[in-house]
Amino acid sequence: MPVVFAKRLRRLLLLLLLCLSPSPSDESPADTAMTTQDASQSQANSMTKMQAGFNESSPDPDPTTQEFKQATEENVSNVTFVKYEVLLPGVSGKPMEKNITLDSATRVELSCKLDAKYSHLKSLQVTWRKGNETIGHVNKTENSWSIHLQILDNSKLGSYSCTLQGKKEISAKFHLQVPEIEGKEKPIVSYEGDTAVMICKISGYTPLAWTWYMANGSEQIAINDSLLADKYVINGGSANVTQLKILNLTKEDNGIYQCEAAFQLGKSIGKLKLKVLDLMVPLRPFLAIVAEVVILVTVIFLYEMYSKKKEKCATDEKEFDQVEQLKSEESNGLENSGARHRRI
Repeated sequence: MPVVFAKRLRRLLLLLLLCLSPSPSDESPADTAMTTQDASQSQANSMTKMQAGFNESSPDPDPTTQEFKQATEENVSNVTFVKYEVLLPGVSGKPMEKNITLDSATRVELSCKLDAKYSHLKSLQVTWRKGNETIGHVNKTENSWSIHLQILDNSKLGSYSCTLQGKKEISAKFHLQVPEIEGKEKPIVSYEGDTAVMICKISGYTPLAWTWYMANGSEQIAINDSLLADKYVINGGSANVTQLKILNLTKEDNGIYQCEAAFQLGKSIGKLKLKVLDLMVPLRPFLAIVAEVVILVTVIFLYEMYSKKKEKCATDEKEFDQVEQLKSEESNGLENSGARHRRI
């Protein structure tokens, strides 16, 4: 645009100089040549000064800046307007809290209203804060106090509180945040060689983009399934759901995984823990049971062998006692018959 403007300006100056220059019939050829040369030089000098002045006063705009300003203006003009109100009780204690979820540029009105049955309270000192920073507020009514926020980026997200200080202190908190990810709190347990599936979901909101990371200590490593197609598969059934499949699990896959949802106002992160077990782990209880059964069978077998041996020994001992008894009876019978013979 500046180049076209400069060319047009140069043509206009040239025409103007030609119109103001004397007629060739009134001047000599030398004067005419000198006049034309001076006009050209004057035109060049004028153009140089004009261009320099243009550059100093109106520098070339950055297209990126223009696009950003245009997008910001569109966002401001198209933002929605929402109101949130908390009815304050007339008791002190734990402050009331309200979570507010925002995913795009929004104009927000936060209001703290005192319950009608406490409207008789007078000389109330009302303070609005974001964190520890005090914020100016407006009175909607005699017993209602509000602040107006224009949320265009994540710098305006956070906790806002209103405090009514009188004989008693009454307070409430508003937590402005991006949509939270619904993830599993319990770790996902699988075995070496199997496939693990991790799912993250956001209800009621659609992220601009999803990204998966694997946490390696304090470092986060982005997972690119197109480069490692034989290891990772990322897909989702809908825009508000993402799914990560990890194929052919190994011990190195143990760790924390993060799914990140990007919104216009910021990012939301969900964490999932994967635990990969050795193939022998599920067999250990079975092997323990088998070992117990083998030990029990062995004990029973040894007991049976011992019982049979004991019974055999008892039988042999009983037979021996019977034989001894018979021998004793026979010897006693012989002695008795001999005595009878002597008596006769």
